[in-house]
Amino acid sequence: MPGRNTRKVFVENHFYHLYNRGWNRSELFLDDADYRYFEKLMERYVSVAPVADEKGRLYPHLRPELDLVAYCLMPNHFHMLVCIRTESAATKFISSVMTAYTMYFNKKYKRRGPLCENRFKAVIILQDDQLMHITRYIHLNKADYKTWPWSSYRDYLNENPRNWLEPGLILELFPSKPPYAEFVDDCAGVQREHDSIKKELANA
Repeated sequence: MPGRNTRKVFVENHFYHLYNRGWNRSELFLDDADYRYFEKLMERYVSVAPVADEKGRLYPHLRPELDLVAYCLMPNHFHMLVCIRTESAATKFISSVMTAYTMYFNKKYKRRGPLCENRFKAVIILQDDQLMHITRYIHLNKADYKTWPWSSYRDYLNENPRNWLEPGLILELFPSKPPYAEFVDDCAGVQREHDSIKKELANA
């Protein structure tokens, strides 16, 4: 039986919450260099301009098809929020990143085989309030989210976010950046929201 949320058909011009975890909950990132390499791979495929390898060959340039809106990398799993413009964009993006990262990880740690459990999971986001809440859910994955370096949270607060991310697609739902920070800091409804999203991820 296919795993829940292993969506194979995507709808153009919609937001999706993408996530996956290490095989048997094993860690995907063992040191800071691993996190940095994964971020470098995300940037490679959604950079403003196409990126070439050392021989001048261009990597797939997916920015016209997909915007990376938010993400959080955790020791044994990751979350991303993307906006796709073609049905195949999410699959091409995750496949490109994970294929390259698995090759890097296996070579570095002298191992073989896949890193993640099955196919990545995807949940469509249909309403603005869901969109706001899912970014908070993603950014709050780490208890020390304000200082956790491996997420997009600081890009939502900085005047000059990294140009391969698109936080503006969420921030336009708020009057300015400080209200977004207050929204994330508002712990009163976070547990209810967390439980609601977990249920949604399980049943979608």
